[in-house]
Amino acid sequence: MSDEREPTRRLGRPTAADRERRRDQILDAAIALFVTNGFGHTSIDEIAATARVTKRTIYTFFGDKPGVFTAGVERFRERALAAVGADHETLHELAARIVFVVHSDDVVGLHRVMIGESRLFPELAHRFYESGPRSYIALLADRLSRDAPDSTPRAEALFGLLLGEPHRRRLLGLAPAPSRAEAHDYADSVLDLLGIASDA
Repeated sequence: MSDEREPTRRLGRPTAADRERRRDQILDAAIALFVTNGFGHTSIDEIAATARVTKRTIYTFFGDKPGVFTAGVERFRERALAAVGADHETLHELAARIVFVVHSDDVVGLHRVMIGESRLFPELAHRFYESGPRSYIALLADRLSRDAPDSTPRAEALFGLLLGEPHRRRLLGLAPAPSRAEAHDYADSVLDLLGIASDA
């Protein structure tokens, strides 16, 4: 069966790069299936067949299907916010990155999945929130804490505005994903609205 065989590879133990490529291959396939079919209607068998790996490989990397979904959400944050830890990155740059990520096609697609299936999969909804929105709020709070000690409420308000009506339109399919320049402009407008200097 196709889900029990992987493409032929060179002999020897896979390198770290090989493992990372295989992991990305699985997540790429899984995210596309989740966005198209929903979480509940996507099986490990389908993910394995699409990614051309064995089910055992998926279980080894992620443990179970919710683990695959959570890893996909976390990967968006890790890739798009890879430079967040740099000391030179301003609050504006972080805010613009967040806008670009959370309004992207794949993340909006996963958000739609969770809205539709959170009642059936409450634990998955919790994972989605902690790995996605809550993690972005924590990053914003860390930046804001340099000027004010109790920064979490401000970070939550800021994150809410970074979503705003544009994100609602994205969820409804009424607007395209923003370009990086548009994400920067929108982040600027939100920070201006809150009275936060764009070079903070």
